[in-house]
Amino acid sequence: MRRRDFFALVGYIAGSATPLARAQMLPVRRMAFVHSGIPAAQLNEGSNVSWIRQFFAGLRELGYAESANLTVERYSAEGLPYRFAELATEIVARQPDLIVANQNPLVRALQKATGTIPIVAIIGDPIGSGIVSSLARPGGNITGVSVDAGSEIYGKRLQILKEAVPAMEAVTYLGLAGDWQGQVGQAMREAARDLRLHINGIALAEVTAASLRTAFADLGSKPGNALVVSGAGDFLAHRQLIVELADQSTLTAMYPYRDYVEAGGLMTYAPELGDLARHLARTALQILRGAKASDIPIYQATKFELVINLKTAKALGLTLPPSLLARADEVIE
Repeated sequence: MRRRDFFALVGYIAGSATPLARAQMLPVRRMAFVHSGIPAAQLNEGSNVSWIRQFFAGLRELGYAESANLTVERYSAEGLPYRFAELATEIVARQPDLIVANQNPLVRALQKATGTIPIVAIIGDPIGSGIVSSLARPGGNITGVSVDAGSEIYGKRLQILKEAVPAMEAVTYLGLAGDWQGQVGQAMREAARDLRLHINGIALAEVTAASLRTAFADLGSKPGNALVVSGAGDFLAHRQLIVELADQSTLTAMYPYRDYVEAGGLMTYAPELGDLARHLARTALQILRGAKASDIPIYQATKFELVINLKTAKALGLTLPPSLLARADEVIE
């Protein structure tokens, strides 16, 4: 067989191989996966969180799978920010080939702990938070995807709520202390002012089942008939409880991701996390193959979806306008 024919055959075999077979062709790598709130046991391909599940599925399709050539070490802060620095130190001491993380404060803790181990992150505003200075060329050891859609998304969410309940006069934002005091809180207050809505903020220092129950008990003492929930991963870990508490309080609620709506929440207008997860997997693959994080642009959300749970609306006694239902990307009945 001629040399060029041999390499053509090798290329054909590699290209036509199954994901598992391709995985067996690639060198073994070690990845640390740390999340601010989701339990460590859920950081895998069978996760009940859609973007995590799709991230691992994407890696498998691209040739990296735990059953073949990928070792994954899992960590969770369990919604407790004071653990970020401790976890960062522990992870860096083990010197993985790659760190996957979420949420700006957690990523900053990792950034402080290492300037050499590549970090692929799913985060909010990377520039405004000071994590990187450029989306196109992040520099340093951090890249990934951003769920930040600009301040306009907060106005859009409030507009949708107002359309769903025209008589709405007040809304409460449930988020982290840093969010409410920073850019997110400012954007929410400006959007509420434009819509002539009174807005309250409940800011949690840590997100646990106990703190959430206390927060919803506090909601009963505030004027308002609508709720907007933060997109922070800490809240996503408790989405079932949040949905149940909101429904018990008969609140018209806008959630940050479709996972909440699938859990029985009323509606979401949000980035399509599947798209971000697949891109995150492609970015991780580049790193595992030797690319530098500093050279890989941070990908921003470009696909958004409005998902409405009509069954929940009926249970809350809401009659949603046909025009709103017609604009929805998906209506769950």
